Amino acid sequence: MGGAVSAGEDNDELIDNLKEAQYIRTELVEQAFRAIDRADYYLEEFKDNAYKDLAWKHGNIHLSAPCIYSEVMEALDLQPGLSFLNLGSGTGYLSSMVGLILGPFGVNHGVELHSDVIEYAKQKLDFFIKTSDSFDKFEFCEPSFVTGNCLEISPDCTQYDRVYCGAGVQKEHEDYMKNLLKVGGILVMPLEEKPSHADSGKSRLVHLPPVAVRSLQDLARIAIRGTIKKIIHQETVSRNGNGLKNPPRFKRRRVRRRRMETIVFLDKEVFASRISNPSDDNNNSEDIEDEREEEEESKPSELKPDPPVNFLREKVLSLPLPDPLKYYLLYYREK
Repeated sequence: MGGAVSAGEDNDELIDNLKEAQYIRTELVEQAFRAIDRADYYLEEFKDNAYKDLAWKHGNIHLSAPCIYSEVMEALDLQPGLSFLNLGSGTGYLSSMVGLILGPFGVNHGVELHSDVIEYAKQKLDFFIKTSDSFDKFEFCEPSFVTGNCLEISPDCTQYDRVYCGAGVQKEHEDYMKNLLKVGGILVMPLEEKPSHADSGKSRLVHLPPVAVRSLQDLARIAIRGTIKKIIHQETVSRNGNGLKNPPRFKRRRVRRRRMETIVFLDKEVFASRISNPSDDNNNSEDIEDEREEEEESKPSELKPDPPVNFLREKVLSLPLPDPLKYYLLYYREK
């Protein structure tokens, strides 16, 4: 499935297209999608297809189309502190985006049938935490993955605020899925009418990760990082004077409008043309010169954007602390 929106040149253009088509409708979901580059979850030789609105599968590794993931994220109505269970967690792409919204006091569990995909997901999660600058803009609920059949979850498992199953669920398993939910929770899954085929293999109960209380050390890290972020925000407001938000980093391409006298709408494209008149010849050279000046003025800001700065990282590294403590505060991020 997929193909609902046009391909993007990069992750941000893909998100722009999903927003324009109303697949992404809330700020929380948009921030999560922008924070994690979809291409990072592809094998290197397939990355050219990462920003197309198409599903991707290679062996046991599978990614749903971006329009599907965005619809799921919106339907789950995620909020900080909730518990989430991802049945068929795959590469961990969706679980990681959910973790950015749940925050440090949420619960983020995944069940995946294939052990090789679990290893792949752990590698991608580690890569995101240790290399992505966008990680420091959030307090993260790190997902935990277990191997097993999602239809064989131990009956004494905890219940969740939000549950998602990406695979088709037969009608006969509907109540089983609902029993994984807390009262008032949300379950998102494709429900199918066709009967299931009995599995002749030996059943093995899947035990989900325990809902653990964070250690005092981890709570201290969360509190310190939160305090530093507040200080950075206050410094930014003080420096700007008016407290206005900085211009958005991601912008659509600037379109320079020309004066047109007739505009023709055809399908989704706009074609514009000028009706010639005697004065056009006289003004033509002036118009060209004006356009050239506009292009020159726009080049510095468009071609040389300010590189993003990780202010949290800079602030932590400037603190008079031992290096091991600094790296702990930064989740042992790479330089």
